[in-house]
Amino acid sequence: MSFVNIDAAEVPVREARLGSITGFEGTAGELVRCARAGSLKDSTRSFSQCMGCSSINAFCQLSMIQDAIVINHAPVGCAGDFFTFNFVYRVGQMERKLPPVIGRYFNTNIEEQDTIFGATKKLEQTIRAAYDRVRPNAIFITTSCASGIIGDDVEGVASDLSTELDIPVVACFCEGFKSKIWTTGFDSAYHSIVRKIVKPPRKKSNKVNIVNFWGSHVFDELLKRLGYEANYIIPFSTIAQLEYISEAAATIQICPTLGTYIGAALEQVYGVPEIKSPPAYGVAGTDNWMRELGRVLGREQEIELIINEEHKRVLPQLDEYREKLCGKTAYLTAGAAHGHALIAVLRELGLEVQGAAIFHHDPIYDNGDTASDALAHSVNTYGDVSNYNVCSKQAYELVNILNKVRPDIMIARHGGMTLWGAKLGIPTLLIGDEQFGFGYQGVLNYAERIVETLDNKEFVTNLAKHSTMPYTKWWLEQNPFSFLRGDLDGKIY
Repeated sequence: MSFVNIDAAEVPVREARLGSITGFEGTAGELVRCARAGSLKDSTRSFSQCMGCSSINAFCQLSMIQDAIVINHAPVGCAGDFFTFNFVYRVGQMERKLPPVIGRYFNTNIEEQDTIFGATKKLEQTIRAAYDRVRPNAIFITTSCASGIIGDDVEGVASDLSTELDIPVVACFCEGFKSKIWTTGFDSAYHSIVRKIVKPPRKKSNKVNIVNFWGSHVFDELLKRLGYEANYIIPFSTIAQLEYISEAAATIQICPTLGTYIGAALEQVYGVPEIKSPPAYGVAGTDNWMRELGRVLGREQEIELIINEEHKRVLPQLDEYREKLCGKTAYLTAGAAHGHALIAVLRELGLEVQGAAIFHHDPIYDNGDTASDALAHSVNTYGDVSNYNVCSKQAYELVNILNKVRPDIMIARHGGMTLWGAKLGIPTLLIGDEQFGFGYQGVLNYAERIVETLDNKEFVTNLAKHSTMPYTKWWLEQNPFSFLRGDLDGKIY
């Protein structure tokens, strides 16, 4: 278990805190065994095609708090994703019937002379100007490589302006260069919220925190039946709502990659129990998760009734889908926890999982409980997965593997990855809603979409005939992990 210290300005990166890695090739079972034995080591690539940034992941959470603003203390180029987050924010508002409000994001525009003389004055001016324009209930400052390298006293500025403006002004340290595990940015955002926004509980409530991105509200009906109310955090929360998430009866994570830190923080600091079972994907995984939820909430009997009802509803339909998908193969690429969960869904449907490209791996979560290990659950329940690759979205590895295994379908969680399967003529399915596959209904949701995708492959078949790859025949004939292992032509490149 990692120790949560809310007195510290920064949260340790995942490499140091959890031993997380971005480089591995082998089988899923081998990865689980290495992690459990404490012998897991990160493999270094001699060539890297891309990299994610912690700042983006921190920003994607903080930017959608309804009555807060975010100031990105960075060169203006780091603000290039503002429009993306504003688009997601506006769409989410419509889905939740919230008043349409444009995202309140600001950038301090660190320039060359600021890297010499410092940019704290510019930061102070930006905070005051943003406050006068918007009058928010809180201000978050996300740091950048530039502000971190020049050593700007962001914490000092935040403390002084918080006193001056009489609202929380919170520093979120998420410099991209500090960690290869960009999901450290989630931890940075949550650390800043737990440290400066959340207050001690006044009393316990019947609310259950759902650590969420911006997906559908699938927990409402279930929790209402158990006598509880779903409280979706962080996106689309208000500061007032966040102040008392410490009063919740429990915390649910839709994705431990997203919520490992805040789940542990709320439990360690405020005694809010975390549901530690892997997320509810696949029938076996959902059974396990439901029973853990019932135990924590004291609703074991009600949960068993729901499980029996859902089995009667879902299993006959699942058998029909299994017949249609019998003998089909799949390859998937996704973030860690969601990727592990998709393995369970695909195996539950009877597909052979030929491999997976997973963006990073946490050998343990912040709660320190091995029962939370979603990959171990999938391996122990459904068997091993070959061609298991931990990679930071390295397209050159993905294309090489796909070209060799040629699955019947490729499943992707993140945009930008699907085109590689399509250009090879492989039917490819992208699901953006992270709750789409959650629970018993989620298995059927995926089954229906997979069958549709397999039945409509004419587009990718034609695309493959008329498209070219940036990767040469020479590369496609190499071992996909040559740059990871450093054995390309016997040399380190």
